[in-house]
Amino acid sequence: MKQKLIYIILMFSLFSCDDFITLQPEDTINEGMFFKTSDDYETALIGIYSGLQSIHGGSNLMYISELMSDNHTIWWTSPTTNEMECNEANITTTNGFVNSVWTVCYAGISRCNNILTRIDQANFSDALKSQYKGEALFLRAYFYFYLVRLFGDIPLIEVAFRSPAEIADFDMTRKPVQVIYQRIINDLKDADNLLKNVSGLSKSKASAGAVKALLGKVYLTQKEYAAASEVLSSVMGMNYALLTDYSKLFSVGNNQLAESIFEVNFLSGNIGEGNSYSTIFNPGIFNMDIFPGGMIGHGTIVPTRDFANAYEKNDLRRWAILDSIKLTDGTYQHDLGARKFVDFTTGISGDGGVNFTALRYADVLLMKAEALNEIGFEADGEAFDLLNQVRSRAGLPDKTANNPVDSLKVANQIDFRLAIEKERRVEFVFEQQRWFDLIRTGRALTVVNNYFKNAGLNFTLEEYELLLPIPQAERDVTPELGQNTGY
Repeated sequence: MKQKLIYIILMFSLFSCDDFITLQPEDTINEGMFFKTSDDYETALIGIYSGLQSIHGGSNLMYISELMSDNHTIWWTSPTTNEMECNEANITTTNGFVNSVWTVCYAGISRCNNILTRIDQANFSDALKSQYKGEALFLRAYFYFYLVRLFGDIPLIEVAFRSPAEIADFDMTRKPVQVIYQRIINDLKDADNLLKNVSGLSKSKASAGAVKALLGKVYLTQKEYAAASEVLSSVMGMNYALLTDYSKLFSVGNNQLAESIFEVNFLSGNIGEGNSYSTIFNPGIFNMDIFPGGMIGHGTIVPTRDFANAYEKNDLRRWAILDSIKLTDGTYQHDLGARKFVDFTTGISGDGGVNFTALRYADVLLMKAEALNEIGFEADGEAFDLLNQVRSRAGLPDKTANNPVDSLKVANQIDFRLAIEKERRVEFVFEQQRWFDLIRTGRALTVVNNYFKNAGLNFTLEEYELLLPIPQAERDVTPELGQNTGY
């Protein structure tokens, strides 16, 4: 029990490595020193947003969501055990990426709870309190949404612990998936009410548009298609638009663009605020010459040939991947790499300055199209228009219900499902969507196992592996968590 208490106190009481508060006494949050002014709460929110860098910054969730799919593989001579487990879709209970996602998400949830349970007693304007509450509710829902999709039943924590006794008495057993989803939906609805009249927020902050876009994705995942369609329509009435140039979404200077709804900020300059996309998305070739200072790739999440062949002819989104890597002698090696999210101006590993776009307008359009198709297939109806808006930006011809070209013909609901699946694959590569898309549509086993078979790989994704294992490190300190079936 002592070990459990120490672990939970440390996890639940820290804000971030950048916003560390020395606590007196150190096992509790000292309300006499903090959580008083608007600046205190803004600092606490910064700590929560910083956790998103840990999730999306180049490891953890990126390995799970991309490397476990048919989109990516490893091009490196000495991968770690954690990386190989993801590549082979053979996750163990000690996988470091899985443990990190769990820990970072629950730390973020704890920080949200610290704000939500204290802010009403603070002494500053009600308008600012409402904004901060809305941001905290959005972020709590954001963390829980990743956790429930990855792990299934999980603990539901809505309180801020203020003593070891409170922690010891708390029910840490896992709650059913539907209970977690109801908490997510309620948080997002409350956040929507609190943020609907707040304007001028940076796209790296929770906004009314971000809340609605995430709620639409939650409803779609829960197969509540009418609710998803309605809320996504409201996002379409906001001031978002597809960017004409797809490449600008994922290159240096991609902050605050019209298509972006919610983004995670990264800064280069060797100040500890960068991402690792430049190295992990490009192969580990020792004499490569694509970055300053001779920096080489780590090759841990590079495109598969199967994915490279998924693009249609003349698809402008093919820009996202490299077909060959320039070498120091001026020649090229024909291996696949990446341009998307890659900062070609830095020669320091982990110092990429390209923002990660967590929610964007193209996703809203394709989610809305998916929801409409599930409500009922309509030949050349609104769902087709939404799909074709995304295709048009990519320089591709429209898909229609009676197109004489077979590859452009979408004759029924099943055809449309597969058309959306393919479009999402090439549109959102490297954006941590592929695994969740396949899980949501029930296609993960078929698609991933076909990929393994066609690639001549002796790996198999089993049904129980559609959920990740509860990290063993968590079960060691909290045995009542139990374990997912099969692990």
